Amino acid sequence: MSYSAQRIERLRGRLEEEGLGAMYLRNLSNILWLSAFDGVFDGEAAHALFLSPRRCIVHTDLRYGLAMKKAASGTAIEVDLSDRSHAEWLAALLENEAALADALLGIEDDITLAEYRKLQSALAGIGTQLKETSKLPTPHVILSAAAQGAAESKDPRGGLAGSECLHSHEAFAAQLKETSKLVVNLRSVKDEEETRRLRLAQSITDAAFAHIVGFIQPGMSEREVQIELEDFMVRNGASSLAFPSIVASGANGASPHAIAGETKLEAGCALVLDFGARVLDYCSDMTRTVFIGAPSERMAAAYAAVRQANEELEAFLKPGVTGVQAQALTERILAERGFAGAMGHSLGQGVGIEFHEEPSLSKRNPEALVEGNVVTVEPGVYFADEFGIRIEDFGIITRDGFEVFTKSSHDMVII
Repeated sequence: MSYSAQRIERLRGRLEEEGLGAMYLRNLSNILWLSAFDGVFDGEAAHALFLSPRRCIVHTDLRYGLAMKKAASGTAIEVDLSDRSHAEWLAALLENEAALADALLGIEDDITLAEYRKLQSALAGIGTQLKETSKLPTPHVILSAAAQGAAESKDPRGGLAGSECLHSHEAFAAQLKETSKLVVNLRSVKDEEETRRLRLAQSITDAAFAHIVGFIQPGMSEREVQIELEDFMVRNGASSLAFPSIVASGANGASPHAIAGETKLEAGCALVLDFGARVLDYCSDMTRTVFIGAPSERMAAAYAAVRQANEELEAFLKPGVTGVQAQALTERILAERGFAGAMGHSLGQGVGIEFHEEPSLSKRNPEALVEGNVVTVEPGVYFADEFGIRIEDFGIITRDGFEVFTKSSHDMVII
């Protein structure tokens, strides 16, 4: 079975568990993951996907038609190039899917409000048409708690009855059931092909670090280093960047998401490098901190503490560990080394098609890690107007531990 077919079956299983008859996807990363199409998507959110127990259809336009149909050849995925809006396409599709007339349609909670309004309007149009033609049975309606209260006198089931249901814009649109992270959570468990691509992306990132260490010289600007670093990744196999690279020297390193500028690299400063390659639609993510000249005693102590936190956390991670536990251990290690409260951000996050995915390693995530989760481990310490230090790897949760994809050493680098 192809990876796409496996993913489709996984999602169908979740739809059944959630009591959903079908799913409508607009999130590009979710569509990319489910279809497993290569060489089609360019970052524009120009596509929609419909999945039911018997069909999987992508609606797109002529700009992507040839590539989409080529990628879909030999799969169970249909491609529809009809010249209409996604909402109109979905409405027409549902009109002819009699088996779904009484079903709930799942939609993603990150859909735009404008898109949701279009769906409301298009589906309300079907309701009116159904009343006129009697092609399909009356749809079952799930209303919000407030709407249920207002409608109790009309229908003991909690919805609007008969023709009122069909003529109510809000009532028919209530067939749409908002889902939260339904597909995203499926994506958090990587399959064999995804793992291969993540490893490949990291191999380019590791090579870029080895290259940039030999390139960096005192007096260069952060921006010069950033350009060379990113150019190396693209010239050596990356299709693009996973995210804009962070190159932050001296006091700028105290801002975890600093933007590279014209600040010059000076002797005695710490230089934070946070970067990643995108290969075959999958990202890598790593951070190393190097020193321009010998570090101060305080910098060296901070580096040792961050390294210890990184390595102990990587040894600690396995199925069953929660994000809360991982974050707590990190904070404890840093505090024991004299750097309590110096991190200020989560320990890590999932990586895949996007460089920020589920699950998170943070105090806000009580969920247990499972085999197949890919996460970063990125402890750091930051001191305003002084310096910052971060060491980041990423890897996969295995049956009994954590396999690190990142191969670059944690040994201190002094330039």
